[in-house]
Amino acid sequence: MNQLWYADYPKSKFHTIDDSGEWLQIDKVGHVFSSYQMGRLGAQALHWAGVSKKDQLIYGATLGFGFLTAVEVFDGFSEEWGFSWTDVLANGAGTGLYVGQELLWNEQRMMLKFSFHQTHYASQSPNKLGDGFLEQVLKDYNGQTYWLNINLHSFFKESKIPKWLDLSVGYGADGMLSGLKDIDNQLLTNNERYRQFYVSFDLNLSKIETKSQVLRSILDVFNVIKMPFPAIEFSKKGSVFHLLYY
Repeated sequence: MNQLWYADYPKSKFHTIDDSGEWLQIDKVGHVFSSYQMGRLGAQALHWAGVSKKDQLIYGATLGFGFLTAVEVFDGFSEEWGFSWTDVLANGAGTGLYVGQELLWNEQRMMLKFSFHQTHYASQSPNKLGDGFLEQVLKDYNGQTYWLNINLHSFFKESKIPKWLDLSVGYGADGMLSGLKDIDNQLLTNNERYRQFYVSFDLNLSKIETKSQVLRSILDVFNVIKMPFPAIEFSKKGSVFHLLYY
């Protein structure tokens, strides 16, 4: 990681930063998502290997927290960034979401998902928001939406609600060219930065029954992505219905 990412940036003494107010906290939700998904994969890998449930949670579900904490340490020694306690807190929240549900229900009744669409902001600031689609997926917070999926059947097991149907609550933001509120030097006006909240439905691919281990693995991989579905958006600009939102 040091050679691929940090080697080209100047080093510094270990230092911390307070970036809790940047990007309308979309990046923090991204840390929660990443920690949750990496922990889920770590626990599933140990389950496949026949490890006990206790050790799955101790050594597998904490994979995301451990890996992302190492990233924070590298940030702390980089002049470009810094060690962020709010990032660590977000990493812990993602791990806690997975472990807590396993301890409480022995299953994941709620899970985090991700969706992305390209925006016009990236072309205005490609260095910060990404040059090309793949970079924009990681860097353009305007196009990222993070979803908390709630499996309704898991809470109402005697109901006729399909097991594969989830209620989704999403969070995104718009109008951001940099971490903090900035002035467009060409237009001399402020970009209007605002939060967006969504309500939608989704397919829980892990609940689709199949005897094929290959298909099960494929469905599990794609289950981190929120499927395009009708959605209602709520923001300071009012409410908007999207026929298909992703």
